[in-house]
Amino acid sequence: MSRKAATDTPFTCSCGTLHGRITAEGVKRGTHVVCYCHDCRATQLYFGQPDPAPGPVEVLQTLPEEIVFDGGIEHLALMQLSPKGMLRWYASCCNAPIATTSRTPKFPFVGFIVHRIPDPRGLAPITTRGFVPTGHGKQTHEKLGPAAYGLLTRVAKSRLSGSWKRSPFFDPETAEPVAEPVILSKAERAALYP
Repeated sequence: MSRKAATDTPFTCSCGTLHGRITAEGVKRGTHVVCYCHDCRATQLYFGQPDPAPGPVEVLQTLPEEIVFDGGIEHLALMQLSPKGMLRWYASCCNAPIATTSRTPKFPFVGFIVHRIPDPRGLAPITTRGFVPTGHGKQTHEKLGPAAYGLLTRVAKSRLSGSWKRSPFFDPETAEPVAEPVILSKAERAALYP
């Protein structure tokens, strides 16, 4: 039986070269969140995307194995804001941010950029708002429970079943990222933060 079902959710980079779909299961079990953190904003700015501030970056948190690339995979590239930073995946053909993952496939997490989904109406409503500015440089989280619960249950399912090994972002033999990361210097990072 093919994994491609009518309810899979297509995605594409800005120019259409890198494209694929999020499986129906990935959408169903995902958590729709928005993030105001400085790193999410810095990533958008680095890739020449419109500045989301004062608004957030919209993300679907799901499992990496639920992301299927159907074409243009040779353009899947990788950036890190710092040597120990999360992996920020993008399409090198047009510099479109695609997703964020942890640095190891053993912690199966992907935050997929909703802006890459041409028709996001099939996603569940936004449940969580992260790093919401409250003034004086302080931040808070709103309704963190759904995101935390979703993350823990998805990670447990993926680890117990072994499906975490099917991540398209990591080599299944070496567990290394499928692309060599561009790691920003301190000066490059500083230019992206307010």
